[in-house]
Amino acid sequence: MALVRKGSRRIVVDGTAYRWRLRGRPTYFQGLAWSPCTFAVEHADTPGMTLVVTTHQPHPSNWIGRDAEPVLPSGVAAAVRLALHAGWTPTAPGSAFHLDQVADFTASL
Repeated sequence: MALVRKGSRRIVVDGTAYRWRLRGRPTYFQGLAWSPCTFAVEHADTPGMTLVVTTHQPHPSNWIGRDAEPVLPSGVAAAVRLALHAGWTPTAPGSAFHLDQVADFTASL
C-alpha cells in the first residue's frame, strides 16, 4: 500500500527520508471521537511496508470539539524510531506494520 503523494509530508529521521500523511478529514468514527487518530508513514525513495500509527488522542478535526493535540513531526519521528526498534522494515515488501499507541484513549459517549 503506497501513500498518496498529495497531502503527504517529508521527514528525515536519523538520516533516512520518509513521507507521512494524516487523513485530512476524519472517518465517521474518528469524527465522533469513538476511535483515535491514525497516520501513515513510508520510506520516501523505496516504499515497501507502510507504517500505520494509531495515536492515543482523537483526530484534530473531530466534530464534537474534543481537545486534540496536532500530529507534529517530532511525534512522527518518535513513532518511526519506535517502529524501527520494534521490527518495522520500511523498504521490505509486505502488509502494513501497525504501531499501537492507544493505551489511554477514552472514547466519548
